[in-house]
Amino acid sequence: MTDETPIVLTVTDGVATLRLNRPDRRNAIDDATRALMIDALENAAVDPAVRALVVTGTGTAFCAGGDVRGMQQRLSAPQEDVAFNGWRRQGRTHRAVALLHNFPKPTIAAVNGAAAGLGADVALCCDFIVAAESAHFTMSFIARGLIPDGGGMYFLPRRVGLARAKELVFSGRRVGAAEALTMNMVERVVPDGELLPASEGWARELSAGSLASIALAKSVMDRTFEMSFEDVLAEGAKAQAMCYTTGEHRASVAAFLAKSKK
Repeated sequence: MTDETPIVLTVTDGVATLRLNRPDRRNAIDDATRALMIDALENAAVDPAVRALVVTGTGTAFCAGGDVRGMQQRLSAPQEDVAFNGWRRQGRTHRAVALLHNFPKPTIAAVNGAAAGLGADVALCCDFIVAAESAHFTMSFIARGLIPDGGGMYFLPRRVGLARAKELVFSGRRVGAAEALTMNMVERVVPDGELLPASEGWARELSAGSLASIALAKSVMDRTFEMSFEDVLAEGAKAQAMCYTTGEHRASVAAFLAKSKK
């Protein structure tokens, strides 16, 4: 990928940084950006050189949401095609956010500036959010006569509680980084100039352990709100059985025993 593309993916010391790269549009997501995002996430998920993923934006915004010009184009189609065209486009959006949510390695949204609408949803899809002091979040769908369609209605209540999530969606108000931290929308707030180093450094810390263990634990924990205690134990047992077979587990046990004999 080149710096002229809407998505730029780089890998340094095990951390893939996916950068939304339409600064002239405040990194709004159009069809081309969505397609490239899907490709980048699919490739990074299976790349053995990638141990963690950081998502951020170029310029002064993380992501301003869906591209309004694309919305205008969608509405200019014949009336009988609007719903079906929108349904197909929703499928592509859901593919992108599902890949991010189900990414088998730690994910961090490094939010610089505005994360609005679909941009807020993209951040919420990640395991963790690090916000720059200048960052702000807006569930701005209401201003377009829409509802959150990128996972926000699933992820936001799990972070801030149902009533607070409703308030943010119904009002579409702006939430600054400091307030986002107090309501558990984000995990960390850092000075603007430290956003990427802090996010990438944390990503390396989170991915230093067994990648198999991380992927399996993540796959279970992401479903625990919808599962019973017994189901969590059952899923954990299956995941643990797989962990028993990994080279990382064998090497760890062997190293511990060798050290204890000294």
